[in-house]
Amino acid sequence: MSDYNHEKIEKKWQVNWQKNQLYTVKNGENKPKFYCLDMFPYPSGTGLHVGHPKGYIATDVVSRLKMMQGYNVLHPMGWDAFGLPAENYALKTGIQPAISTARNIVTYKRQLEVLGFTYDWNREINTTDPAYYKWTQWAFIQMFKRGLVYESNEPINWCPTCKTGLANEDLENGLCERCGTPVEKKPLRQWVIKMTDYAERLLADLDKLPDWEDSIKDMQRNWLGKSEGALVKFIVLNNNKQTEVQVFTTRPDTLFGATYLVLAPEHNLVSEYLPLLENKKEVEAYIEKIKNKSDLERTDLNKDKTGVELKGIKALNPATNEELPIFIADYVLAGYGTGAIMAVPAHDERDWEFAKKFDLPIKCVVLPKDDSVVEKCFSDYGQAVNSGFLDGLSTAEAKAEMIKWLEKYNLGERKINWRLKDWVFSRQRYWGEPIPLVHCEKCGVVPVAEKDLPLRLPEVDKYEPSGTGESPLATIHDWVNTKCPKCGGQAKRETNTMPQWAGSSWYWLRYMDVDNNEALVDKKIEKYWSPVDLYVGGAEHATRHLIYARFWHKFLFDIGVVSEVEPFKKLRHVGLVLAEDGRKMSKRWNNVVNPDDVAHDFGADALRIYEMFMGPFDQAVAWNTNGLVGARKFLNKIWNLFDKLQENYETNRESVALLHKTIKKVTADIDDFKFNTAISALMILVNKLTEEEKIAVNDFAILLQLIAPFAPHFAEEMWEKIGYESSIFLSAWPEVDDELARDENIKIAIQINGKLRDEMEVNIDLPNNLVEELACDRDKIRVWLAGKEIVKVIVVPNRIINIVIK
Repeated sequence: MSDYNHEKIEKKWQVNWQKNQLYTVKNGENKPKFYCLDMFPYPSGTGLHVGHPKGYIATDVVSRLKMMQGYNVLHPMGWDAFGLPAENYALKTGIQPAISTARNIVTYKRQLEVLGFTYDWNREINTTDPAYYKWTQWAFIQMFKRGLVYESNEPINWCPTCKTGLANEDLENGLCERCGTPVEKKPLRQWVIKMTDYAERLLADLDKLPDWEDSIKDMQRNWLGKSEGALVKFIVLNNNKQTEVQVFTTRPDTLFGATYLVLAPEHNLVSEYLPLLENKKEVEAYIEKIKNKSDLERTDLNKDKTGVELKGIKALNPATNEELPIFIADYVLAGYGTGAIMAVPAHDERDWEFAKKFDLPIKCVVLPKDDSVVEKCFSDYGQAVNSGFLDGLSTAEAKAEMIKWLEKYNLGERKINWRLKDWVFSRQRYWGEPIPLVHCEKCGVVPVAEKDLPLRLPEVDKYEPSGTGESPLATIHDWVNTKCPKCGGQAKRETNTMPQWAGSSWYWLRYMDVDNNEALVDKKIEKYWSPVDLYVGGAEHATRHLIYARFWHKFLFDIGVVSEVEPFKKLRHVGLVLAEDGRKMSKRWNNVVNPDDVAHDFGADALRIYEMFMGPFDQAVAWNTNGLVGARKFLNKIWNLFDKLQENYETNRESVALLHKTIKKVTADIDDFKFNTAISALMILVNKLTEEEKIAVNDFAILLQLIAPFAPHFAEEMWEKIGYESSIFLSAWPEVDDELARDENIKIAIQINGKLRDEMEVNIDLPNNLVEELACDRDKIRVWLAGKEIVKVIVVPNRIINIVIK
């Protein structure tokens, strides 16, 4: 047979699939559905590198398996296309974001098509398409009407040189990425969504997701950050005035051990008392020094603790009536809890370090129950000491008693706190979904009429930052000035735009019913496709995107748009593909490998096989071109088996048995995302078949079906060459003969009194008496049995033998 020409073959089958609409999906077909979803990409100007397709290849492998197993498979692709890079590019070059984004999408789509995915491009979506963001705006209006949206003054990152607001991603060590100017915090009017109203459900419903990885669920729990404790009132004392500060603590049982208070530098009490402080200038200098630090920098556990005492005021400990010093320190954040903490250095590591540095009292009020010696900070649960009426109680009991005491004397109350904050939903940019609200002097804030959606972005050739921190839209007066939808009077449009997260918070629903102009999604169609059966993407989206998506979906459930409470049934995260030097692929490091080049030199199928074979799917692994060479040689090896094919030939039983074991393993491994071991099994099978003089055509056909999800173009070509006229993906996935796939030998564990002491390989279903005889005759086991009496022997067939001795 002629040589394997990957370029010719891959192009041939991509044209064939498109011509025959092999991957065009119909709603509600009379067969089970399988909805397989990739986290859709942001189409950056650099295009794809070889790390990006890893997750897409995996979902394609699963989708092809499910097609052959008889499922109606929806495997769509689209573009999360609003974003700051396009905005920055526009400000730098004057090229309108819509133009640069459309150009980038063309590049991305071409690169994806080269790799031969099962995408139904009839369902392609783009978050910047007004027909799409019409429904993002519609959902926002429903939230607004139900009281989930409110206005607030929230600080933004502000560059005084560029005169624009910046995302956290635009900062480098507190400096503007574009001009290097130190960034300031500037309060600005923002729209906020009350996502905290859904906090309890977001947490509780994680238990309804058994097919999510535990690590991802734990990241979500930490992000939600539910803490149960108490809100405690401390009186603030000064010669001229007396006020109150509230502190949230998860350990109210340690109140007797509080020896100082720490406030966030932004706490309103600081500005209130600043004129009365003895060290006003020192406090002002500290606030200035830390004002541009990120929350991550401020809360880094490894950094040196800094702070300044507020001299001239004290706090009264409600449990001891002792006067405590009050500090400000950057490790306390205004946005968490109340922005104030009671410091108990004997029982908190950070408080301990701070107290040691500033020579503050350390008072032990909890000891371990086992009376072990505590040399430093003891932060675990134990038994209350030096705590008055709590002495002798366990931590749990002491917590409950202290809360009762605080509530009895109106000094505090039971409180649940969340790390999750309401969603700041405004961005001071042009390139985003316009927020569909109008400001009317007579009517107040009024939503745009639903019949007038979508509210489109104004088409402008060029735009500049407003210079005030507002969106560039604020300077486009023809667009801003409008009529009030309610009274018809003069009004102004909202000029903030939505965050990039908005369009990605519901996009899986639009794939189901992409051309619907009357509803976000048809109820019948949604019920057929929901929930998404498999969702794959980067672990970096485990918190923000997945929290926002789950929240948005729950809201749509509450208003009757969707039928499922959770959007994604099974979730898997993809490990990074690093460069050959072990670093992330980046233009900055000049270590990017372009998939176009790889597909040209080795073939898309070789790339697909290599990326699935390079290691466990969820682990990071470095690119290695030698591995790609091996993948290509593997395909060549199968190609060369063609010359051994013979009709009406009976392959020997040993090879047929291995074939059925491979069917079983590849099927299970694809379902379990163990793609590397599935390919390893295929390699073992191919090596075995290579040793044969002849191979039955039917057995070779099964091999092609097993390789097809990984190397679809290659499999289609070989399938055609052995006489099949229709696509291999319209054939039924091979069924395993369990008798042939059964292993002849199996390893069983040998235990002595329930403890593992050895293992051995025996024939499957070996009689119990022979298993016992073989086990007792092993060298390791004879040592344990010497001089002992065997009381009884328990054999669990094909698994364990436990010998009980005395």
